[in-house]
Amino acid sequence: MPRRNRPHRSDGPPPVGGHGWARAENAPDGDWLVRDISGTGTTKTYRCPGCDHEIKPGTPHVVAWPAGDHGSVADRRHWHRNCWASRTRRGPTPRRW
Repeated sequence: MPRRNRPHRSDGPPPVGGHGWARAENAPDGDWLVRDISGTGTTKTYRCPGCDHEIKPGTPHVVAWPAGDHGSVADRRHWHRNCWASRTRRGPTPRRW
């Protein structure tokens, strides 16, 4: 039987600031904690603040919130990955009612 290579638990990214598996990002719009979401376990629909379109369940995306003491659970926003990457060039889309 061939040998099976199993990933080591230490292969994942280190936890940042006690916020689970998030990475810190510094950008012109501030310091952020960002977590990649694979989409496989998502069951809710979110609205991306970058494009104002829905992020359907099962769609890979990112969750971002301000780093530091001023960021809370209520400040978390779910973004499409491309929208998050281009946010400093275009900013959030104003919602139309």
